[in-house]
Amino acid sequence: MSFLRRQTVLAALVANAVRPPKGRRAGVPAFFAGWMLTETAPQVLALTAVDIATHLTRGRRQGRAATAGLALAGASALGLARMVQQSAKVADRFEDALVEGLGVDYVEQLDQAPDPADLATPWRRLARPFSFKDEGVRVIRDVAYSDAGRRGHLDIYLPAAEDAIEDAPVLLQVHGGAWVLGDKEHQGRPLMNQMAAKGWVCVAINYRLSPRDPWPAHIVDVKRAIAWIKDNIADYGGDPDYLAITGGSAGGHLTALAALTPGDPDFQPGFEDADTSVQAAVPFYGIYDFAGSTGLTNAIGMRDYFLGPRVMQTTWDDAPEVYEAASPILRITPDAPDFFVIHGEVDTLVAVEQARLFVAALRRTSQRSVVFAELPGTHHAFDVFHSIRSGAAVHAVDRYLTWHWNTWRHGLEADSGVEPEELRGESA
Repeated sequence: MSFLRRQTVLAALVANAVRPPKGRRAGVPAFFAGWMLTETAPQVLALTAVDIATHLTRGRRQGRAATAGLALAGASALGLARMVQQSAKVADRFEDALVEGLGVDYVEQLDQAPDPADLATPWRRLARPFSFKDEGVRVIRDVAYSDAGRRGHLDIYLPAAEDAIEDAPVLLQVHGGAWVLGDKEHQGRPLMNQMAAKGWVCVAINYRLSPRDPWPAHIVDVKRAIAWIKDNIADYGGDPDYLAITGGSAGGHLTALAALTPGDPDFQPGFEDADTSVQAAVPFYGIYDFAGSTGLTNAIGMRDYFLGPRVMQTTWDDAPEVYEAASPILRITPDAPDFFVIHGEVDTLVAVEQARLFVAALRRTSQRSVVFAELPGTHHAFDVFHSIRSGAAVHAVDRYLTWHWNTWRHGLEADSGVEPEELRGESA
């Protein structure tokens, strides 16, 4: 491929990543074209610089094609530099969100205040963005939590040291994949490695997928996994009384819905009496409106053109109550647990407006804390592999979960402005 053609393709990809088109037809291809480029912008910028230098040093014949190629390369480099700059600012956006949602003194509940080294860009990780091996973590794979075969298996992430742990906080990871694909090994790895290395017990689950298994099989399996954790996680050193849940995209939807519907018998057939409550939820770029109740074009289009035929296998007109029961935004009560909602500003698969309206509804109704981080220049699935932005997200969620665990175990109320809870009566 000629220099001009390479730079033309790159310029188109950069333009899409910076300002992606929206809409049902354009959203999916815009995501696939922009997501990877945005999160690998430092690497692509370096390669672009090498390509320009190689082209110039080889003394290529100058002409209109060469001039056009260099102009496009310069424009792409500027766009890529802007992406890198936006990624670097995400750490500050996360910190602002934590301070706004928890209070400026939230750091007092951390094990130690973060220093610049803790929050620095993980450049070494960027050299191998898809390498998830961590010497500080060991994994017990394919533990059965249901009779659904491979889709009923989970993995347990533990600190690598053989020293026994006891009463450790537990984090449940629910993978995404539009309710039709995905696997427990392929998402949430940076965050699970981070938390397991710090002494948490992390659990990643598979669950049944559509179209083979229609809704509500997905949420039933998440609930069944929560019940399994409550009954069995002490054998692995976890505290069954403390469970946080996280996940992205479809996993973000299931995270939010599970957190808001503890004990719902419709989602717990055959284990209606099981405790499926969680203490905190951290959904990434989740879907919060199955029913289209917000009136958002993005939500209604997803409902009618994808969820109905592929996931729910019934239409909104025939079973509106099924869609409403599956919508986290319609299941919020004053007893909702603490939430940390994370969403990208330029997400073309799930409009950021869904997250904004979900957070607004939580803040109106819930008696617990609500943190919301809206990330500029950020696409869907930004945290799947190591990048500047995903590193900032891991550190921010680490701080949030550490804060939450410490407030909970020390008998403090986890709302905006931490206050003692008389019910526990236990001092720090």
